[in-house]
Amino acid sequence: MQVDPQPPVVAPQPPQVLKNAVKAVDTFFYDNKIVRNFGIATVFWGIAGMLIGVIIAFQLARPEVNMGTPYTTFGRIRPLHTNAVIFAFVGNGIFTGVYYSLQRLCKTRMYSDLLSKIHFWGWQLIIVSAVITLPLGFTTSKEYAELEWPIDIAITLIWVVFGWNMFGTIAKRRERHLYVGIWFYIATFLTVAVLHIVNSMEVPVSFMKSYSLYAGVQDALVQWWYGHNAVAFFLTTPYLGLMYYFLPKAAGRPVYSYRLSIIHFWSLIFIYIWAGPHHLLYTALPDWAQSLGVAFSVMLIAPSWGGMINGLLTLRGAWDKVREEPVLKFMVVAVTAYGMATFEGPMLSLKNVNAIAHFTDWIVAHVHVGALGWNGFLTFAMLYWLWPRLYKTELYSKRLANTHFWLGTLGILFYAIPMYWAGLTQGLMWKQFNGEGMLQYPNFLETVLQIVPMYYLRGIGGVLYLSGVFLMMFNLIKTAQTGSLLANEKAQAPALLPVAQDPHATGGHWHRWIERRPVQLSIGATIAILIGGAIEMIPTFLVKSNVPTIASVKPYTSLELEGRDIYIKEGCSNCHTQMVRPFRSETERYGEYSKAGEFVYDRPFLWGSKRTGPDLHRVGGKYPHSWHYNHMMDPTSMSPGSIMPPYPWLFENQIDYSNTGAKIRVLQKLGTPYPVGYDQQAVADAQRQAEGIANELKKEEIEVKSDKEIVALIAYLQRLGTDIKVKPEQATTATAGAQ
Repeated sequence: MQVDPQPPVVAPQPPQVLKNAVKAVDTFFYDNKIVRNFGIATVFWGIAGMLIGVIIAFQLARPEVNMGTPYTTFGRIRPLHTNAVIFAFVGNGIFTGVYYSLQRLCKTRMYSDLLSKIHFWGWQLIIVSAVITLPLGFTTSKEYAELEWPIDIAITLIWVVFGWNMFGTIAKRRERHLYVGIWFYIATFLTVAVLHIVNSMEVPVSFMKSYSLYAGVQDALVQWWYGHNAVAFFLTTPYLGLMYYFLPKAAGRPVYSYRLSIIHFWSLIFIYIWAGPHHLLYTALPDWAQSLGVAFSVMLIAPSWGGMINGLLTLRGAWDKVREEPVLKFMVVAVTAYGMATFEGPMLSLKNVNAIAHFTDWIVAHVHVGALGWNGFLTFAMLYWLWPRLYKTELYSKRLANTHFWLGTLGILFYAIPMYWAGLTQGLMWKQFNGEGMLQYPNFLETVLQIVPMYYLRGIGGVLYLSGVFLMMFNLIKTAQTGSLLANEKAQAPALLPVAQDPHATGGHWHRWIERRPVQLSIGATIAILIGGAIEMIPTFLVKSNVPTIASVKPYTSLELEGRDIYIKEGCSNCHTQMVRPFRSETERYGEYSKAGEFVYDRPFLWGSKRTGPDLHRVGGKYPHSWHYNHMMDPTSMSPGSIMPPYPWLFENQIDYSNTGAKIRVLQKLGTPYPVGYDQQAVADAQRQAEGIANELKKEEIEVKSDKEIVALIAYLQRLGTDIKVKPEQATTATAGAQ
């Protein structure tokens, strides 16, 4: 499958060496059952995750699709959709491909059938735990890392099981050289382990509640170092490994360039890890960190397109086959979508483009071109290629597979094009000023109502794409029914000789030395991915000038803290940001731009990544208590035409004070300067503040008991952005500077 343009020259060996080099042939059996199991899970969770995606797409067009329950609102099930698609659908797809290809590339059965089973069932239980906990409101609110601490521990353990099984298989291989796909598998395992452990550092408060070890700006940097590289090392590098295996197999041709694969691998894993700060441009993150993120994001296009070119040119001379084979059609679109997404990513990291696109639906379109095109289509191609081989038969229907291809392609177009249009519309409307120098659209809702038709089209695109997946499920089921599972596939290969007796163990391209030594390869990959993260994070944590303190910023009161946790539970940060950027359009609309020192007590940070609703960082004191009360009861009463769902349960649920003292104690350990003994007074203090808010509402002819969740949420919202006071002349200067 892999051709070196200049094969290594092997020196003539003495007769005795050649005699000793005669290899005994071993007979063994590949484990196809574990591949089949992960494949079934891929299809099942793919349908589940995409169905939730269709639901939330229509929720933004029709608020009643939220169904009026606390467990089905956009805020709660949007992270369920992302986790189901990323870790359930794509995750199981990765393991399907890795368990099939690794055995054949190493010419051995997986190291342990028991570890394979533990990995499979452990991963499915983790997904089920996400399905249960996220709709219940147990979330850290961190993008792609919302699961609480007990599940984080389970993820770590199961990931170790996967790595143990993978490295054990590599250790007992019968093929000395590690093929390029395995390089990417190794880098994926190591980097995801580092990302998950560092970002999940949290201190438990109770069984399903914790607070992040990091706060504010530092938490934001760690989260987007993780978030961007979760895309890089969970949605990209393992799929590149799968591309390098399955695309040449399906095309019947070797990989275009061995040397290009070397450059692609090392440059990609080194550069990718630096790019996370481009998610935080124009925020309170220090400028030097933002600039590093931009610089490395622009550089990232070279290795990314190197991989795309290597994939597409592997098909040279096979385009007639592409027209006939649905598997190759899916692969061509997948690799092309990868190229499009990895061109757009560096473009979006440019500050002038980011200023228009960030927080808009443009980013949603960008993400889904990668997810639906790259990950989705490559997964479909892999399953269509695998199923006939696992079941010793032909694919049931190429016509259905071709229909699936066109439904999926139309689904991507119906999804992405309206979202690009919506994103550009939002970005321009937010920044538009009239001839008098005033905002053309001061009411944020105007910009939302303008793009509601695009949300309908996005939903239709999702339905088309999901329809194709149902066709694939039917096709795979019928394929399985016409054959029988080859659970243990017989194979033969010579045993791996000791280096001293193997005439091919030395020589050749210099990179062969690394390929023959998985330990050295792993060490090199680990060093490559640690450099960027360390250089970006260590100064942010150790140099105090990166996060200057503001004397007037105080910790949240116990009631405000409870209100903040309710805000997190309801997933409000999925629609609202808390970061006013230093643009005149934003300071005119929201108020003074956000400062790094304002977030020092925010665990976790809540800057958000998408504005479906307006920014809330300066909402404190902007409206009376009654406005927030009525807005949460019926958003359209305060904002006619609003697409936000109502939250009637907040007016019925009592504030849970059972862990308030424990929350204060944990935050004190993390450095929040609450007075000594405040944990013993926290509940009484919260009740006093809640009584005051209830009395204020009573003056506005609203009767509410002070122990209801709505009261705590109002306390939190009224606190936001009020710690700093800007004098009129300072505000004028700041606004002018933001132009």
